[in-house]
Amino acid sequence: DMIMSVASRLTPQRDSGLGIEPVAALESLRSAHAHVDAMALPANTEIVLKGVAGNALELELVIEPRGAREVCLKVLRSADGEEHTDIRFWRRADIREVVWGRRKDSLCIDTTRSSLRPDVFARPPEVGPLALGEDEPVRLRVFVDRSVVEVFANGRQFMALRAYPMRKDSVGVSLLAVGQDAVLHHLDAWQMAGIW
Repeated sequence: DMIMSVASRLTPQRDSGLGIEPVAALESLRSAHAHVDAMALPANTEIVLKGVAGNALELELVIEPRGAREVCLKVLRSADGEEHTDIRFWRRADIREVVWGRRKDSLCIDTTRSSLRPDVFARPPEVGPLALGEDEPVRLRVFVDRSVVEVFANGRQFMALRAYPMRKDSVGVSLLAVGQDAVLHHLDAWQMAGIW
């Protein structure tokens, strides 16, 4: 699958890595805005965000995982939850790393439940490293452009995948903390004019 992604800016980091963020010009595509204030994310309880929906969206959010082993943002979610594309942050995702005293925090885009269409074949989730400091929150900029989902995380990780939801109501957004409670600091959403 070839994906035409949004323009991004690369910057050298002190640790010899590269930072990656969407270019500021994308903000000119924003239209209707919705804001979600800080709130608790109770463990193992999916929270569907009222007033935040669409298949051409920009989302900007900050989540403090606290003790949760996973926090998940679901986009392109049908009303009954049958279709959804998941953006997950896993804390210490590999048990071997915990045993050996090393962290292995990971970011994932999972499209295995993105479509009920019979002609769409599932692909394994896309997973990449996202090592966070002990008290560092997860900062996400997410762009949904109909069949493309792009994720910028903490200015240093980028992922993109295609999703092909079948249902017209697959436009919802929800949050989920797994294992223990987490905290949403804030979420802002904008409807987006066509990127292409």
